[in-house]
Amino acid sequence: MTEYAVIMLVAGIGIPVLAALNAALGKLIGSPFAAGVVLFSVALTTAIGVMLVMSDAQALTKVADAPKHLFLAGALVAFYVLSITYVAPHFGIGNAVFFVLIGQLISAAAIDHFGLFGAQISPLTLMRAGGITIMAFGVFVTQLA
Repeated sequence: MTEYAVIMLVAGIGIPVLAALNAALGKLIGSPFAAGVVLFSVALTTAIGVMLVMSDAQALTKVADAPKHLFLAGALVAFYVLSITYVAPHFGIGNAVFFVLIGQLISAAAIDHFGLFGAQISPLTLMRAGGITIMAFGVFVTQLA
């Protein structure tokens, strides 16, 4: 369990770094959308490399049988990257990520509560709702200064 927490902590650290780096690239080359294409090209190359190292290439043969709504994940990643690359230079990394975090808290609670997309059901109890509210307030407080 600790291993998963560490992986996700590092992934979380990477989100604002990704936003700052890609926003800077978009500003430098004059197009946040071209910066998104560069980011996804690097990401695709990296994902292919990891897949090959992990010997998971045969899994691609099952993709055609997957329900088509599962491919929406790719569109959501593209929306996130393009929107943060466009918005961050004008709104600030902290402000942009603040609203991303609030959105993540809301959607994660709904996904867990209803077991959406095959997720493990974890009902939204009063205690969980209170914890999420405290987290959201904490994120809000970080943006006051």
